[in-house]
Amino acid sequence: MVQKSDPNYKVIAENRRARFDYAIEDDIECGIILEGSEVKSLRMGGANIAESYASVEEGELWLINSYAAPYKQAKTFGHDERRKRKLLVSRKELSKLWAATAKDGMTLVPIVMYFNHRGLVKLKIGIAKGKKLADKRATEAKRDWDRQKRRLMKELG
Repeated sequence: MVQKSDPNYKVIAENRRARFDYAIEDDIECGIILEGSEVKSLRMGGANIAESYASVEEGELWLINSYAAPYKQAKTFGHDERRKRKLLVSRKELSKLWAATAKDGMTLVPIVMYFNHRGLVKLKIGIAKGKKLADKRATEAKRDWDRQKRRLMKELG
């Protein structure tokens, strides 16, 4: 049975460098608290999470340095483009994230921001460890070899 694509699901912003710069070990989907003008701006596609990161501060999870473009029609009740935005996770997940960052030295990297099937804004955060230059080269070499292998298999078969 062919599934129809969900009209509400839409990717808003993606951090493409995250998988290149970090070795992502686990990911968590979380909600985000937004103002009305921010949601309307995101619906128009004005967001960037490339330079942003998440942090556990005083028992709460925050998205820091993310960008939501200003919404032109919201003149008096606009929003600050680069404000800290609170992320919503369960207490169990929050303690897991805190342990990963504080004890294990991991980084919380936003991977993708999207509207889910209900039309709510969600953010997928990766628990990651930074890659060194040699690791990045090894990943790139493996990707090239896999591409070459597929090309050879296609020619033979």
